Amino acid sequence: MSTKKNALVTGAGGFIGHHLVKDLVSKGYKVRGADIKWPEYGVSAAHDFVIADLRSERNCREATRGMDEVYHLAADMGGIGYITAFHAEIATNNTLINTHMLRAARASGVKRFLFSSSACVYPQALQTSADVAPLSEEDAWPADPEEGYGLEKLYMEKLCQYYMEDHGLETRVVRFHNVYGPLGTYSGGREKAPAAICRKVALAQDGGFIDIWGDGQQTRSFMYVDDCVHGIYRIMQSDYRSPLNLGTDELVSVDELVDIVCAISGKSLQKRHDVSKPQGVRGRNSDNSRLRVVLGWEPRIPLREGLAPTYRWIRECLAIEALEGATVAAE
Repeated sequence: MSTKKNALVTGAGGFIGHHLVKDLVSKGYKVRGADIKWPEYGVSAAHDFVIADLRSERNCREATRGMDEVYHLAADMGGIGYITAFHAEIATNNTLINTHMLRAARASGVKRFLFSSSACVYPQALQTSADVAPLSEEDAWPADPEEGYGLEKLYMEKLCQYYMEDHGLETRVVRFHNVYGPLGTYSGGREKAPAAICRKVALAQDGGFIDIWGDGQQTRSFMYVDDCVHGIYRIMQSDYRSPLNLGTDELVSVDELVDIVCAISGKSLQKRHDVSKPQGVRGRNSDNSRLRVVLGWEPRIPLREGLAPTYRWIRECLAIEALEGATVAAE
């Protein structure tokens, strides 16, 4: 009889989910992926991949059947432009996905359930300065999260707590801080800042311009996807039941982020700032103090080191797109 654990990764067609599936398979798990779409880049390593709309509780029950662990990453989300423009749609879709997944996990006898939350749950009043103090887990309350996306994430955190207290479902909650890396969306409106900047730099002519949303002084910390995947697994296997930050505390401004990508590319570009565009909170950084205590570990890959393969991958994708476009035009 097999001793392999069965794991479900929701959002397996997305960026982090795609990497997580591969990591779990390498650890000996039998993995089922579930998403409304196939992976955008590459083929999933999942043993079984279910195409399903997880807003349906019936679909969630079918996906969770026979699973020991659920890594719940599925969400309607995107970059700052997207999450500030579609509050109703995002909050509705994610509330349905999240509540139905929790109910299904309990009904299916799942042993552990990990929910991917976000640093967007933190109060906006604590993020008004570019020189922001790192945000610790207890800072989430009293609540004043980002509208739509942040609010539904915070509500789901509490719902996980209630299901653990009332029904004995072992839940884990991870608060992501700006994940980036290869195989992530880099165009179309849902991309995050690192991918968008890599795309813009790759497309720009040396000595030209790059357009930046905001004044460029807004700050963030960014975590490479390999660190993210390692952290997810460690948190799932830990005995810690409250939300945990998962990010780096390497705070940089958007202008500094552009400078790093330009240095990687070997290009010299002039910045053009557009303060009419959405730019989110002024500053956000992760306090990893509790993560270090709980796991004896924290994300370690420096931003410069992680951006190099990210930039190369996006540059190569754009080159392929250009070649395919030229081929179609010539036909």
